[in-house]
Amino acid sequence: MTTIHILVAEDDDNIRMGLVDILESESYRVTPAEDGEKAMAAFQDKEIDLVLLDIMMPEKSGFDVCREIRTMDRQVPIIMLTARGEEMDKVIGLHSGADDYITKPFGIHELLARITAVLRRSGLQKEKNSDTSKDTGISDKFEFIFGHCRVNPETFKLVPASKQPPIEVDITERELKLIQFFHQHPGQVLSRDTLLNEIWGISYLGTTRTLDQHIAKLRKKIEATPSTPEIITTVHGIGYRYNHKTE
Repeated sequence: MTTIHILVAEDDDNIRMGLVDILESESYRVTPAEDGEKAMAAFQDKEIDLVLLDIMMPEKSGFDVCREIRTMDRQVPIIMLTARGEEMDKVIGLHSGADDYITKPFGIHELLARITAVLRRSGLQKEKNSDTSKDTGISDKFEFIFGHCRVNPETFKLVPASKQPPIEVDITERELKLIQFFHQHPGQVLSRDTLLNEIWGISYLGTTRTLDQHIAKLRKKIEATPSTPEIITTVHGIGYRYNHKTE
């Protein structure tokens, strides 16, 4: 499975490791760097898909790193991390080649939304998802197995093996997208924010209760016993996991 690789360049140990934990929990691959020199070395040594770049770092500033990266790669998305109220930093960062900036302190939802947005603008998110679909055998047209169910994306129907005799069950477009996204990430814990961003879009302003309601309705269609689900299980305080071993 193809995983997006993010370089996190931040000299504050707490912020850097916090970013690593957040991004890894969202299934990103992460390389941390504690100063500008290490950031450039990591960028040159590894295949990086996105850079989170603090401005005030030892050895080389974020501005210098951004300019150097742009001489090597004009496409890789760069998000600058700026101090609150430092408008000039934002302007210089954008002129240095950054795609976006985020002001400290920032919320997890805002950070993930901005990452998703720049990846989509760069076309990388679509490319990576396409690679993942190939790896998992998902197609927009062909049937696939999800848990104990056979899913037909063309007809928006599924046939749960738990129902005897087998009957076709209608699913909505959003339920199909949820099934496909879970199927692309077997065994991974997917946060509610990730699912909302992917299925509803980053501009969605509703609450996670909407997601929970959709999951509850979907479970009634795919689970043998919806009250004790086995296919899509809840990871309390985080989100949901697709248990592909039930296939």
